[in-house]
Amino acid sequence: MTQITPQPGIMDIALYESGESHVEGVSDILKLSANENPFGPSPRAKEAIAASIAQVSRYPNTDHAPLRAAIGEVHGLDPARIICGVGSDEIITFLCQAYAGPGDEVLHTEHGFAMYPISARAAGATPVVARERERVTDVDALLAACTERTKLVFIANPNNPTGTMIGGNEMARLADGLPDGAILVIDGAYAEFVSGYDGGIGLATQRDNVFMTRTFSKLYGLGGLRIGWGYGPKAIIDVLNRIRGPFNLSELQMAAAEAAVRDRDYAERCMAENARMRVWLSEQLAALGIPSDTSLANFVLARFADKAEAEAVDKHLRSLGVIVRRVAGYGLPNCLRMTVGDEAGCKRLIDGVRSFQETRS
Repeated sequence: MTQITPQPGIMDIALYESGESHVEGVSDILKLSANENPFGPSPRAKEAIAASIAQVSRYPNTDHAPLRAAIGEVHGLDPARIICGVGSDEIITFLCQAYAGPGDEVLHTEHGFAMYPISARAAGATPVVARERERVTDVDALLAACTERTKLVFIANPNNPTGTMIGGNEMARLADGLPDGAILVIDGAYAEFVSGYDGGIGLATQRDNVFMTRTFSKLYGLGGLRIGWGYGPKAIIDVLNRIRGPFNLSELQMAAAEAAVRDRDYAERCMAENARMRVWLSEQLAALGIPSDTSLANFVLARFADKAEAEAVDKHLRSLGVIVRRVAGYGLPNCLRMTVGDEAGCKRLIDGVRSFQETRS
């Protein structure tokens, strides 16, 4: 019997685990495990979705021109240097398919997003890990890990699941120090939550070895529709469009994203409320003796004494219907990542952590 085997490296891929959304036997669930917008999408996006239903029998346009134009208008970018995908995950996959393969290396930080090594291995490349410094990206460690085989360097800024970030000068130093032929990819999934931060737009505009990705899943509350985009040198966009499926986004997806990105008032309100409750959540955790790094995203990474305590807190919260995210798979077994919910959700989370401590006293 003929043995059917996948390409080398495929079976080395650990299956991605998403944030859970239910607890058996518990009906009143508060999901704080996937960094979703607690207020959902813009009303304008919902209206656009409803209006698009009648067109689902039609093939979508292949160039995403209206959506790219809207993104370009809002962010001051050339639409010709924008590509859209099924979440930023698909664009990460495109980059690995196009620029990394057998014998090549894809570099990322030790607590970086799980899709970086998954996409690298799927392309036949070897993922390489650079140490962080106290859960913060270490540029010197990244540069030291580079070799002539390095083709892509992925940096989430702010990072998931740590919530920490590095400044523009450090990012520029990293871009300038990369080997010839390597691309720095700045993952800006959480960039909107940082006041005054361009998410890497400036570097991706000025340099030919920097690319930026963004998503509509976090701030814009469209995670269920899977929409992302990337921006960078026209030469890279041209390469990625050659492997992008012609109908990778539906008209419904594009209409929702266009309406969402244009509704700046709604986005600003969501950003302001996230900033307010992020500070409150961090302060309340600190008052309970639970440290966390200063987060610049829409979640807080709470640190506990050890893995056993983190798991016990998680189990207690789940019994109350509150779901947070264990991050042992990211090399942080003593931590729990907690999405910043609305005010009622954050208070329920803190009440749950407090009740856990009371049971232990």
